[in-house]
Amino acid sequence: MPEKACKLCRRIVKGNICPACKTTELSKNWKGILVVVDPESEIAKVAGIAAPGRYAVKVK
Repeated sequence: MPEKACKLCRRIVKGNICPACKTTELSKNWKGILVVVDPESEIAKVAGIAAPGRYAVKVK
């Protein structure tokens, strides 16, 4: 099963439901991966990410 990215929070998921925001609005069309370990880092803050995980940089 190909990985998809949530259109709302950009989290990369393998199923059909985003575990973070519980939506089914997922896209197979995404680019780039941002792995957030520390949500307090400057990069996470600039990207608007508040939880650790794998996120897509761009979701179409």
